[in-house]
Amino acid sequence: MSALTVSQEPDRSWDDLVRFWEETERPEGSKVEIIEGIITVSPAPAYRHNVIAARIQRRLYSVIPEDWEVLQTSAIAVPSRLGMLVPDLVAAPVREHTESDTHVPAACAAAGIPLCLLVDRRAPEGPTAALHGEPKGDVHRPLSTAKFGEPVRLPAPFDLVIDTAEFPGS
Repeated sequence: MSALTVSQEPDRSWDDLVRFWEETERPEGSKVEIIEGIITVSPAPAYRHNVIAARIQRRLYSVIPEDWEVLQTSAIAVPSRLGMLVPDLVAAPVREHTESDTHVPAACAAAGIPLCLLVDRRAPEGPTAALHGEPKGDVHRPLSTAKFGEPVRLPAPFDLVIDTAEFPGS
């Protein structure tokens, strides 16, 4: 199943987009994101996808500091790109929040988030785990790529090797 997009008027402000995103009816298990100013609704991820996320999460718990958490499906705001992205996992320090918080006010490369691990079971060259880092502007630099079955090393602050042989489909 593919994503459904809801087109937006080109002159909508960031605040209008966020308000619309917050008020969007979410079908059970679906993911609602803003991608370059367009509200996008994606179906729930497949079982194998969730197993991979769970295995990475389990490994991260062994190395993150006590004041960090691994969060699932937290929205990450990218106002400069008119985006509200919902990654499967975010490992970050716990921050002060309010009951009305709906998203994390940051964005991967644009906010200086040091690492991004993209696990893609459907990559053209076969299932891979690609590590990106060293953010500059709105982009990360590719650091390494491992085919499923090969280990992928996460540098500091994690200093962790993830065995992709544990991933379904490897």
